[in-house]
Amino acid sequence: MKDQQIRLKTVYELRVDEFDQPIRYFIPAYQRGFRWNATQVTQLLDDIREFARRRNPQPEEFYCLQPLVLLARQDGAYEVVDGQQRLTTLLLILRHFNERAAKKYQQTIYTLTYATRPDLGAFLEDPTDSKATANIDYFHIAQAMKVIEGWFAERESEVEAIKDTFLNKAKVIWFQLSAGENPVAAFTRLNVGKIPLTNAELIRALFLRAAPGEPAETRRLRIAYEWDLVEKALQDSAFWAFLRNDTGKSGGRIDILFDLAARHQGMKPASDEYATFNYFSQKLAQSGADPADAWLDVKKIQMLLAEWFEDRHLYHLVGFLIWDGVDVNSVRTLVAGCNKSEVKEKLRAMVVERAFGAPAPTGDLLASWIGDRMDSLGYPRDRGRIRSILLLFNLATLVQHRQSNIRFNFESFKTANWDIEHVRSVASAELGSPTLQAEWLAQTSRYLELLPQDPTTGALQNKIQSHLGLAPKEGATLFEQLYAEILKYFGEDDAADPDNTIGNLTLLDQETNRSYKNAVFPVKRHRVLRLDAHGVFVPHCTRNVFLKSYSPQVGHTMYWTQEDADRYRQALAETLHTFISGMWIYA
Repeated sequence: MKDQQIRLKTVYELRVDEFDQPIRYFIPAYQRGFRWNATQVTQLLDDIREFARRRNPQPEEFYCLQPLVLLARQDGAYEVVDGQQRLTTLLLILRHFNERAAKKYQQTIYTLTYATRPDLGAFLEDPTDSKATANIDYFHIAQAMKVIEGWFAERESEVEAIKDTFLNKAKVIWFQLSAGENPVAAFTRLNVGKIPLTNAELIRALFLRAAPGEPAETRRLRIAYEWDLVEKALQDSAFWAFLRNDTGKSGGRIDILFDLAARHQGMKPASDEYATFNYFSQKLAQSGADPADAWLDVKKIQMLLAEWFEDRHLYHLVGFLIWDGVDVNSVRTLVAGCNKSEVKEKLRAMVVERAFGAPAPTGDLLASWIGDRMDSLGYPRDRGRIRSILLLFNLATLVQHRQSNIRFNFESFKTANWDIEHVRSVASAELGSPTLQAEWLAQTSRYLELLPQDPTTGALQNKIQSHLGLAPKEGATLFEQLYAEILKYFGEDDAADPDNTIGNLTLLDQETNRSYKNAVFPVKRHRVLRLDAHGVFVPHCTRNVFLKSYSPQVGHTMYWTQEDADRYRQALAETLHTFISGMWIYA
C-alpha cells in the first residue's frame, strides 16, 4: 500500500503529467455538482489580483488555495474527493486564458469529468444558453464563465500579470490518499459538518516520509505512536485551558505545537489558514532536510509546555501571562538559557509589569508603590488593570502557601468568564428599567425568605411583594424609595458616593455578574457560597471576601463595611508585596 502523498502544486502543474499529457480528474457521483456563485468566483479572482499587485513581492511568496484531496484511479485519472468546486473554477479560468490567446499559444489544460454529467466536455466547448438550462450544474458553470469573462473585460491592462500570478504563484495543497483508502469515507469526514483538513493532518503526511537509513514502516509506527502520545496530553482539558484562552476549541489541538514551532523558527504572520503547513512543506523540501529533526523540535515544545504545567510555580506564572495575551514563544525567548530560579524571577517580573503596567521598584519603595498603584485605580475606567491585579492576587495567594498543593483552575476561570464586580451595591442607576428593578427585588425577596422572620423583615417583605404587584410605570416611580429602604436594612446606605475602589471589587462569574449585578452584599454572598458548597469553581480570594476572611472580626454577615473593605485592600497589598519581592520563590 502506498503512503499518502502531499505537496504544493502550482495551478500550472495541475494541467499536465510528466509526459505533458492532460491530467484527467474525475468527479464521482457522491459529489454534488458545481455550485459556486458569482460572489465566490469573483472573490477568488480578486484575491489573485490583489496578490499580483502586492508591494515588494518576494520570490518565495505564493497564494495558497485550499487542499485538493485526491485518490489515484487504476485508469490513470484522479478521483476528486474534496476540492471539486475550486478545481472546476480553475479549469474555467484556464479555458478563458486560452480563448484570449491565438491557437498556437494556447496551453494544454486538464480535463474534468463528472460521473453524473458525461457530456460536460461538449458543453464546455459550446456553452449556449439553451444547453445551460438543461440541468442545474450547467447553469452554474455557464454563470461562472460569464462572471470570469466580465471580470477580465474590466481589467484588460492587467490580464497578463494576473495570468502569470495565477499560473505560477497560486498553489494548491495536493493531498493524495493512500491506495486502497475509502474515498467515500474520506469525503464524508471532510464534508459532513464541513470538517476541513487541519494543518496538523497535512503536516503529518510530510513527517511520515522515511528518514535516511530508516525503513518506511518503522518510521510510520514510531511517528504514529509519538503523535498519539502528544495528542493525548493535549486532550487534558486543564492542560489545554492553561495553554489557550479560546478553550472552546477542541479538534486539531496539536496544531498549536506546529504553529509555535514555525513562528519560533521565523515564520512570518499570515492570514492564510494553511500558513503553518506551507512553512513546513517548504522547509522539508529543502536539500538535506530531515523530518525527524522537525518532529523533534515539535516534541521539545510539548515537553517544555508540560514542564511548565507540572511545576506549580511556573503553572501560575505562565498561566497568568497566557491569560493576559502573552505569546508562548515570547515566554520561551524570555527564559532561554536560564536555570529554574532565574526562570521564576524573570517570569515574576514580567507578570508584575503586565499586571501593574510598569516594572516594580525594589527595596523600601515597593510597599508605597503598590499602594499608590492600587489607590489610583477606579472602576470602570481601569477595569482591565483591576481584573489583572485581582487575578494576580488569587495566584499569589496560592503559590505563597508552602504546604498547599492547590492550583488555580484556569479552565473554569476562562469558561465561566470571571470578571470584576462590586462586593456591595453602589447605586440604582444600573436598574433603570422596570424589568431590572423587578428582578432585583425578586432576588432580594428570595434571600429575605431565608432569614429568621421578625417584624422588620416581614414588613420589608410585604412592601417588596406589594411593589412587584404594581403596574410597571407606577412601580418605577416608587422604586427609589423602596431601594433606599432595602439598602438601609442591609447596612449599605452609609456611603455618600459609589465606591469604585479596589477594596470594593472582586472577581465574579458571568452568571452572577449578569443576574446579581447590583444585588446587596448578602444576596451575592449567598450566591457565591452556594456555588462553592456545590463544588463549583470560585476563586480562592473571592470566597475569602464573602466569608469576610480578611476582616479581624467577622461581625454581621449581611454587611460589607468600610472596615471590611480597608482590611481587604490591606491583604491585597501585603500579598502582592510578598509576591513582588520574590521571597516566595524559595518556598
